[in-house]
Amino acid sequence: MSLCSALRCTIRLKRKHVAARLVQQRALSGAEAVTALRPFYFAVHPDFFGQHPKEREVNENSLKRLNGYLENLQRPGARSVQPMKLTFYVRDTKDGEDQVDDLNAGFRPVSFTLQSSDVLSAVVNVLRSCSLPVEHMKGLSPQSPQRSSTAAPQSFYRPIKWDKSYYSFTGFRDPEQELQQAKRVEPTLSLWLRNNEPEATKKHKASLPRRDELDRLKTELCHKFSLTDIRWQRSWGVSHRCCQLQSLSRLSLQSPEALVHLQGHTVVFADESGMNASGHVMLGTMDVHHQWLKLMERVPSLRGLQQQSEWLKERISLLLGGAVVLLPDRLGSEQPIAEHYSSLNTFHKTLLSARLRVHPRSLQGLSLVLDNSRSLPSLHKLGHFLIPVTSDPPTLQTFLQSHAPEARQRTQLRLQLKQEEDAAVQRCLVSLSLRSLTNEPSVSSAQMSQCCGRLLELRPPLLQGLNLRVSRYYSVLQDGDLCVPWDWKN
Repeated sequence: MSLCSALRCTIRLKRKHVAARLVQQRALSGAEAVTALRPFYFAVHPDFFGQHPKEREVNENSLKRLNGYLENLQRPGARSVQPMKLTFYVRDTKDGEDQVDDLNAGFRPVSFTLQSSDVLSAVVNVLRSCSLPVEHMKGLSPQSPQRSSTAAPQSFYRPIKWDKSYYSFTGFRDPEQELQQAKRVEPTLSLWLRNNEPEATKKHKASLPRRDELDRLKTELCHKFSLTDIRWQRSWGVSHRCCQLQSLSRLSLQSPEALVHLQGHTVVFADESGMNASGHVMLGTMDVHHQWLKLMERVPSLRGLQQQSEWLKERISLLLGGAVVLLPDRLGSEQPIAEHYSSLNTFHKTLLSARLRVHPRSLQGLSLVLDNSRSLPSLHKLGHFLIPVTSDPPTLQTFLQSHAPEARQRTQLRLQLKQEEDAAVQRCLVSLSLRSLTNEPSVSSAQMSQCCGRLLELRPPLLQGLNLRVSRYYSVLQDGDLCVPWDWKN
């Protein structure tokens, strides 16, 4: 071997050694990531936003998406995942004082985009975006490459269980202790209604002109531009919704030709602009009119992408024995259409290459959801399959066919519970003279039916003419809507 060849070989070996050390230093285990993110979890934990339902919902949804992103990075041999934009409401805990109970202060909105190739850089990005310290990460031990390549991804879960000494040292309040105290002093429904019904009635009457204006603007815009519907991604108040509709109405006067592109679509006021996987046009509430106009110009091309997605769903259904590809409500309202199309296209190509032999009607009546955050197929408690986009087709076929009977049973039970819930809600609306009765997504059909049955037995007279929302906490919202826990006490 010549001297030059020996030098080149030595240089290559050194480069490989340096690269291996860099990978080792950048690798981070799931447990270490959870430890590193503790200040972040403490700042955005939804349990601290009980009196702020909008902010609580935003943080809950963003945490689920963040956890899925981090789990994807942990997968053995995982490639860089697609960028993800997240929004959190971060609590202000200066000087050790918890200010979250202040209605006008206590938290700030933070939006950032994750575009990392490893867990460590993603964790650092999250902490720095929220202006949280990263010094505590210096003591984390690096994860070995062998462990990184063979260990199963650890689920990122948000509950905080710190030693009691942490709260004594920092002066922060222990959320677990607060939750236990709240349960001990939780009032009965009758007592809470007596104390809060006057405030709710006052706020509700004050909101009636705004509610009428909201209905007028919505009807006018839908009729003028042939919109299917106008919706909101978050539980914003009536005044906030009116302002958004007034902004769209002003734009329709300035550029009526742009809104023609929205014909036949559902418009959703959301966190960011675009078209979602359901084909709805999302108007970002923080965007200006210029950004809305740019989106409306792109609607025809995005509509074509949405039509191709529907065609792919039909082809996948044919290949999988009639099983229908669905979108969960929350995912469908936020996943961009381009990302949804990419998942469908990848999954369709995988099925075609495997040449599966599935009876055309063997899985008819069942449904599946493509889930990028999973590595193995599973059966949801509501009866639909959760399928990774990169599933092995033969393994997937065996799983679907072996679990089809149980999936049918769960689907039938879900439909039955939903029918019982709808009937119970209708009885409550009529018997209690409610203006409206809704529930949050976290309240199941069985819990809603149980709550309605108990309300019919109690028949509280103070609910007449009010809007009632079944949740997991007591609250009077800014427009007079009442939130009560589904398992309220007598």
